[in-house]
Amino acid sequence: METEILKIAAKHLKPFLLILSLFVFYRGHNEPGGGFIGGLMAGMALVLYAGAFGVEEAKKLRLAKPLFFIGLGFGLALISSLLGLLVGQGGFMTAVWNQWQFAGFSLKLGSPLLFDLGVYFVVAGMLVKVIFSVMEEDV
Repeated sequence: METEILKIAAKHLKPFLLILSLFVFYRGHNEPGGGFIGGLMAGMALVLYAGAFGVEEAKKLRLAKPLFFIGLGFGLALISSLLGLLVGQGGFMTAVWNQWQFAGFSLKLGSPLLFDLGVYFVVAGMLVKVIFSVMEEDV
């Protein structure tokens, strides 16, 4: 179903959805949202584009194959879960936090954010892999 309205909408919504997915990802660190919902939004931006322009055109936009992002996400989740053991601050899946001060601005980041980033990549990669596989099948 390739219509001009869908093509225009997909072309203009794709960057907006990707930026919004990053906002939802980061906001979910302290409130509802996070890696899962952000990953769904990022994956759906590419799926919407594929629905409008076709899978081959959408494949040209991706930075790497979905399996790369799935592997990267699992790797980040594993690293974040082992950080507590590696730095000696606790056991498996123990949160490790670090805080930086910049001219009156405080930035506090921790391993839960790294875990959420792993979830973000796994969900986005899986969604794109599955939906593209279904869209490429000849029925």
